[in-house]
Amino acid sequence: MAGMMGLRVQQVRDLARRHGWWRTVAMVRRRLSEGPGAHKSRNVFTHYDFVRVEKITLAQGAAREGSLLWFVPDFNIGSGGHQTIFRTIFHLEHMGWESSIVIVNPTEHQSAESARQDICTHFFPLKAKVFVGFDGLPNSEFVIATGWQTAYPVRAIAGGVKKLYFVQDFEPNFYPVGTESVLAENTYRFGFFGITAGDWLARKLRQEYGMQTHPISFGVDHGIYRERPRRGGDVKRVFFYARPPTPRRAFEFGLLVLEAVSRRLPDTEFILAGWDVSDYLIPFPHLSAGVVSPEELADVFSQCDAALILSLTNLSLMPLELMASGCAVVSNRGECVEWLLNDDIALLTEPTLEALADALCHMLEDDSARQALCQRALAFARAQHWEASAEAFRQGLLAARAAAVPLEPAQSR
Repeated sequence: MAGMMGLRVQQVRDLARRHGWWRTVAMVRRRLSEGPGAHKSRNVFTHYDFVRVEKITLAQGAAREGSLLWFVPDFNIGSGGHQTIFRTIFHLEHMGWESSIVIVNPTEHQSAESARQDICTHFFPLKAKVFVGFDGLPNSEFVIATGWQTAYPVRAIAGGVKKLYFVQDFEPNFYPVGTESVLAENTYRFGFFGITAGDWLARKLRQEYGMQTHPISFGVDHGIYRERPRRGGDVKRVFFYARPPTPRRAFEFGLLVLEAVSRRLPDTEFILAGWDVSDYLIPFPHLSAGVVSPEELADVFSQCDAALILSLTNLSLMPLELMASGCAVVSNRGECVEWLLNDDIALLTEPTLEALADALCHMLEDDSARQALCQRALAFARAQHWEASAEAFRQGLLAARAAAVPLEPAQSR
């Protein structure tokens, strides 16, 4: 029995590292609610039911020009991708665009009202109506997929609606080569017009999959991320975005880099935030802040001299937020990074242990170089606004309208 329990604990940990604790808890709860014996046979067809959707019919009647129907994965409070989606909807509503939101494959929210309440309380106070499931969806000028799982039901929508894809990262790389990676990659061949987070994705999807694309950039919430008074004297501090469930942020690699820095500069303090890493052996002095609010995170940023931010696929919002808080950013080179960051505003190196450790030590030891970099980065970050990002998204909508998406003819209903 003890061996069996140990196996189950390890399985739960593996699931949590892959999907995050919130999604894992939801999966366990769902299995428990289905009663004993429900999972003697694994049901692949239920798990991938969204892939098999054949036809979704929207409500009768003409679609209002400027109406948007967003298909989004279910979400946890604090999800960065959903933060960007809901923020974009918020700004578009202020521009006169009308949105509705469909929760695909709900695991956290079993009712539209609970989902809407969480959106308005923890993200943005939207006017958008929320739907759970595909019944009674309003006819809309644009239907927008926001992740690979949502692209399949969007493909299944009947009629001449314009189909868009808001792509924030190259999602096939989220998985080992297998079912999820190929199902995710297939969605880029559905013929949708892509609005992408940055130029790297726009080029990649256009060149490799023939998508029509329109890039937008990131903004900064300047009310939260700003320079704050420094505490703690002359001690040097390094921030690290520590998120083991997100492999593309290279948590283990980052620990190796930090340990190398700590051996060379033993008086350095390290602050880790993004996840509870208390079950990891971390052999150097550090503060593990875990999951913190944006206000708390902004304060942590402003207390640090340098930050190690690793991005093996598309950038997160964090580099700009660190720059706006007066912290020097050290990151890896790569097209997925350099569409936004460059050598003028960040210290970029090859993704090797030695190069990254050297870069961090240089930032900690050369005050004049660090301060000059921070001043240039701060000026750049202050010029990035979410209103401009939303306006770029609006221009993408207009481009999609002009491109006459979708390519297939309208179908009678």
